[in-house]
Amino acid sequence: MPCTTILVGKKASYDGSTLMARNDDSQAGELNIKKCVVIKPEEQMKQYASVLSAFKMDLPEDPMRYTCVPNVKKDRGIWAGAGINEVNVAMSATETITSNPRVLGADPLCNDGIGEEDMVVLVLPYIHSAREGVLRLASILEKYGTYEMNGIGFQDVDEIWWLETIGGHHWIAKRVPDDRYVIMANQQGIDSFDFSDAFGNKENHMCHPDMLNFIKDNFLNSTGSSFENFNVREAFGSKSDFDKVYNTPRVWYSQRYLNPNSYIDEPESFTLPWSLTPESLISIEDVKYVLSSHYQHTDVDPYNNGSNKYRSVGINRNTFVVCTQLRPYCQKDRMAVEWLAFACNAFNTFIPFYANVTSLPSYIQDTPEIVDSNSLFWASRMIGALTDSHYASCHPYVEQYQLKVQSQMHTFLSQFDKDSMHDLKDKNQIISDYMQKETTLLLNELLFIACNEMKNAFSRSDG
Repeated sequence: MPCTTILVGKKASYDGSTLMARNDDSQAGELNIKKCVVIKPEEQMKQYASVLSAFKMDLPEDPMRYTCVPNVKKDRGIWAGAGINEVNVAMSATETITSNPRVLGADPLCNDGIGEEDMVVLVLPYIHSAREGVLRLASILEKYGTYEMNGIGFQDVDEIWWLETIGGHHWIAKRVPDDRYVIMANQQGIDSFDFSDAFGNKENHMCHPDMLNFIKDNFLNSTGSSFENFNVREAFGSKSDFDKVYNTPRVWYSQRYLNPNSYIDEPESFTLPWSLTPESLISIEDVKYVLSSHYQHTDVDPYNNGSNKYRSVGINRNTFVVCTQLRPYCQKDRMAVEWLAFACNAFNTFIPFYANVTSLPSYIQDTPEIVDSNSLFWASRMIGALTDSHYASCHPYVEQYQLKVQSQMHTFLSQFDKDSMHDLKDKNQIISDYMQKETTLLLNELLFIACNEMKNAFSRSDG
């Protein structure tokens, strides 16, 4: 799935939270319909079967409650996307990544293995830390394999880990440094890797137990670098013309935004660093800007008569973006906040909700299969289509909406964090009601503008 991910260590964020966010994007020519729901323990299946492969697996008897963002239509499986479980551990799956023929020839992909449709359901309800998430998914990969290359994020209040699949069964995982952020854009991302740590204390690195033999036996150490500082991207990644227009520019623009003075490189570079220390602490708004970006203030911005040469982060095929925020200064029942937006990120805005609940407001959990403005997914989809078609006239109203709503959402959270009198479910409903009101008002304004700018408009009337 063509997506973009940002991972933010706790010392790189504005409030000491760990932040993990990912756009979920449809394939070209598709616009997958999404909803956000809570899965209670009694609703979790005991025997799992994939739709897109022949994979089957018995699941543990003690699942935890968790949130997720599945497809509304189940013809291609669940595709749970991202979520937080009841002990405040988050998972995002997946970022489709690239590889090269040497790797895929040495460890071929498995037609009957697992894929993006499966991973959250198989892992998130059973893990109590980010590290535990890496190990559970790794054990499944080693036994059953995967039919696609993917990157997966795991997060708790202290750590974020990033796992990348290597061929059909192999894998590596690296901890995001606390003072750094990571941008991933559909390409093998991890650069340096310390195998002495991976096979020693495992403080910041983990991998498949046979990884060293796999590299040696298949001549994958193309740079001759030592295993103490192994160049993973050179060994396992790709350097294609496709990467230069689809993948690397998104990382380049995001790093340029977060490090405007200290970082310079080219949008088609294959040496963009996996992680960087930001010049300023990263906020929720920074995360949203990066994941909504379309090369603003450059000559490749499609909304500024740009060439549309590079694939944007905020694209028509965005289906949702979730930023999971784990806040160390809050009580455990309200530590986990999930910031959610649907459809094209250039024209939507985040709605936050407390994740430690048994159900979510209808506006975000009851998305129908056909268009309905009483659904945040469909309202956001309509706002994006109208604004894209009438950008100059509509975009100022979208910007006002984004600023107003995002400001009020921070106000709600500040108030509700201190309020122990009301249920978290009720607080989420208040947030949802406000979001629905403001989104409906915006949609009304944009529809009026679009109607007046129709090509068959005529200035003279009979009144």
